[in-house]
Amino acid sequence: MTPDRLRAALRGAPDPQWLDAALRRVATEPTAIARLFATAARRCGRGPLPDPPGWTVDEAARALLLTALPADHAAVADSLYQHGDAAEKRAVLRALPLLPIGAACVPLLHDAIRTNDTRLVAAALGPYARHLEQPAWRQAVLKCVFTGVPLADVDDLHGRADGELAAMLAAFAAERNAAGRTMPADATALLDRLGAGSHPTTAREA
Repeated sequence: MTPDRLRAALRGAPDPQWLDAALRRVATEPTAIARLFATAARRCGRGPLPDPPGWTVDEAARALLLTALPADHAAVADSLYQHGDAAEKRAVLRALPLLPIGAACVPLLHDAIRTNDTRLVAAALGPYARHLEQPAWRQAVLKCVFTGVPLADVDDLHGRADGELAAMLAAFAAERNAAGRTMPADATALLDRLGAGSHPTTAREA
């Protein structure tokens, strides 16, 4: 995902002039982002974008506002996340891979994964989760299985899945079977693949 792709996707969104003006203002007056970030959904809309898939109009607009900042991306992202509603938090999480922040905002991933909001959990496991240490990432994937978040939402799942995750999934499957419950189909497919020995236990260990 790139800012240019998001800009292209928003060409048909309501009130494009507002977004253009908001981006220019954030670039020259960074403190304005707090109000503009909160207003973005009302001005630009909340509907899904056909491309990129999985994004909504307000998420894309808010992500672009963060990319327009001249500096202090991590600090501003943290503040917007801490003070935002669920939709604003998701937008921050979706924007993180687009920002020059390194691993500075990993604490936001930990916070999102601890919540019971499956949309936040899914957003936390996007591309920025490459900065998430492997043990925490495994636990987050297991939480996806437990809460019904599609594993297709987990970025680089097949690259990071390893023997330790397979053992965790197998134990969870045994618990489900003992209770007369089935595993989600995507989790069963992943466990079957990992059981074939395609990933070593130590894959990308943090």
